[in-house]
Amino acid sequence: MNQTIRRSNYRKRASKRRRQRFLHRLPLILMILLLLVLLSVFCWMLGRHFLGKDSPPPLHHDSSPATSVDTGEPPTEILISTEEETTPDASVDVLLADADLIAAGYDYDRAIELLQTSEYYGSDQRIQDAVDRYEQIKTTLKPCDISQITHVFFHTLVMDESKAFDGDEDEKGYNQVMTTKDEFLKILDSMYQRGYVLVRLHDMAELAAGEDGTMKMTRKTILLPEGKKAFVMSQDDVCYYDYMTGDGFATRMVVGEDGKPTCQMLMDDGSTQTGAFDLVPILEEYIQEHPDFSYKGARAVIAFTGYQGILGYRTALSYSDSPTYQQDREAAAAVAQCLRDNGWELASHSWGHRDLGKISWDHFKADCDKWENEVKSLIGPTDIILFPFGADVADWHPYQNDNERYRYLKSLGFSYFCNVDSSQYWVQVGSDFLRQGRRNLDGFRMWKDIEAGSDTSSRKLDDLFRAEDVFSSNRPTPVLWE
Repeated sequence: MNQTIRRSNYRKRASKRRRQRFLHRLPLILMILLLLVLLSVFCWMLGRHFLGKDSPPPLHHDSSPATSVDTGEPPTEILISTEEETTPDASVDVLLADADLIAAGYDYDRAIELLQTSEYYGSDQRIQDAVDRYEQIKTTLKPCDISQITHVFFHTLVMDESKAFDGDEDEKGYNQVMTTKDEFLKILDSMYQRGYVLVRLHDMAELAAGEDGTMKMTRKTILLPEGKKAFVMSQDDVCYYDYMTGDGFATRMVVGEDGKPTCQMLMDDGSTQTGAFDLVPILEEYIQEHPDFSYKGARAVIAFTGYQGILGYRTALSYSDSPTYQQDREAAAAVAQCLRDNGWELASHSWGHRDLGKISWDHFKADCDKWENEVKSLIGPTDIILFPFGADVADWHPYQNDNERYRYLKSLGFSYFCNVDSSQYWVQVGSDFLRQGRRNLDGFRMWKDIEAGSDTSSRKLDDLFRAEDVFSSNRPTPVLWE
């Protein structure tokens, strides 16, 4: 029995010693386990950082048909995040790229403001370096001579030359006053290479209150690098008239999926496609590729008549019986606002495309009033009028208040008046108006340059491009004005 007790006591003592040894080693064991856990977490994060493993491994794919069990509950959606983590360095890279894009359009002050108001300003030397670079460039800019800003204009661009120049009754008119897509792109390339930069009509001068409180047209300052030349662009008759259907032109303008104005065109198979089928979307794409072709986001002036509607929508009162009349007016207004939002200036081209200097006073006033009611009501206020046929309401002398037609146009809010003049420059800044001559870059004008040959006194386009390098071989020649 004593032996049994001794054995029992031995087992108790041995068990006690084992517990003591375990308790003595427990902190070391816990520390090792903790280190293993931390090492595992570190390895997982390291792999995620370098290999981009933001999502869990793919689930095993069983190619055998699965049996679906309807539980009465919607299936649980597994969300897999693919969004990359944004680091401060990456954010600064984006910030600097945005600033460079703004500066490419010569808006150095806005680029500097963007950087200096950023949360990263003062924390990254690259930001200060960019600010210093923009400030240095600003010291090299030169003011443009407002009186030497040229203004070029186009009509609706020919997209399909085989349809426009097909020998029908409309061919002669298209050949005279239209420009083709390929010609337009060549003109843009030539002007870009020669240092031209697109500016707004409103960049040239603005109405501002003088010291006596009266509104006066005041010249503005356009600052560009040495060798750059400012110019204005406009497009007439952006209405896509009925007679143009099937002749290789866009059919209407719409708001694109990217929120920018674009065009629709009817294809040979009867389908409608959306894309760069006229001046607006083509120029938009060109400026996206060449941001230094546009001064502070400038776009062209877009002018409308009203007798069939605007932008390809039949919005004139004469179409009020159409079941889509109200819908067309709403759509046209939305596109017009889209144009404004994206930097385009909108203008009147009269309601009925009339010679406003020659028609009777009653017809003149009726035309102006119709434009107010049927077009201005859709596009909103505008202070620009591009005269149809380029025919002004006065001669070259400054407007006077005894000119009844000028006075009526002023009462409707117009302050910028553009006629057509083949001179390189014609700018007149009056007390409360700006007048500018426009140059038609169309088939007739280009053909006249080609006909002139080496007679530089008769060539009117050489400062912009050589007509021989642009003129489409598909055009019927000679191009005559009849």
